[in-house]
Amino acid sequence: MAAISGLIRVMEKAARKAGGRLRRDFGEVEHLQVSRKGPADFVSKADMRAERTIYDELLQARPDWGFKLEEAGEIEGDPSKPRWVIDPLDGTSNFLHGIPHFAISIAVQEPKLDGSGWGEVTAGVIYQPITDETFWAEKTRGAWLQDARLRVSARSQMHEALIATGIPFQGAGDAGEWMKIYGAIGPNVAGIRRFGAASLDLAWVAAGRFDGFWETGLSDWDTAAGCLLVREAGGFVSDFRGRSEPIAARQVLAANDALHSKLHKLLANALK
Repeated sequence: MAAISGLIRVMEKAARKAGGRLRRDFGEVEHLQVSRKGPADFVSKADMRAERTIYDELLQARPDWGFKLEEAGEIEGDPSKPRWVIDPLDGTSNFLHGIPHFAISIAVQEPKLDGSGWGEVTAGVIYQPITDETFWAEKTRGAWLQDARLRVSARSQMHEALIATGIPFQGAGDAGEWMKIYGAIGPNVAGIRRFGAASLDLAWVAAGRFDGFWETGLSDWDTAAGCLLVREAGGFVSDFRGRSEPIAARQVLAANDALHSKLHKLLANALK
């Protein structure tokens, strides 16, 4: 087992503190005040409280680091230091409907050496409050679930593969594009799943529970920690053109080596 670093402990402490409050709010979900950010995009007091808890914990631990937050936006820190990329409640719609599948995602992103922006992600934690599971990864140190090493699945045959996705909904995504991709991939795999929390989809690819994942229209905070987890578990993450960026968000295709190439071929042909 890898010794858990001080950085991961700081991240896990913040996630667990916010997660405890989310568990309590989940039990009282019918009483939460909910507002709308967009046509089908909700924000609740639970999101705001969780984000504030995480922010306060991490600011105390690393006062000179910046933040990229789902609700509060970007908060500048020392430009030579890393920043936190945070989704305080991934799976808000699940949460508000009483579905116990949601997570907190926290990642560390390094500044580019030439000062031209933000580069690689070097640490990530995805915490699932209801199951009390902490998925974590550090660059070159592997991906872990608590103290168990994670590996992407070894399946290489499409007909054995269980693939996760996100389906376009009101106000988000390209339904026509998604249908083309589904039409190409669906008939060739053992099953397609849509669980509604991209960070957990990626964590589950890293854990070998899912064999692959695709989605479009996500944000950095949805995928930053998950992309690192998949890569550190031996998998591949790219956009739909096969390019590998530090954070894949607008387009994400994640799987093990053998399946990634097969999925990418089907996906690319579908979008020609």
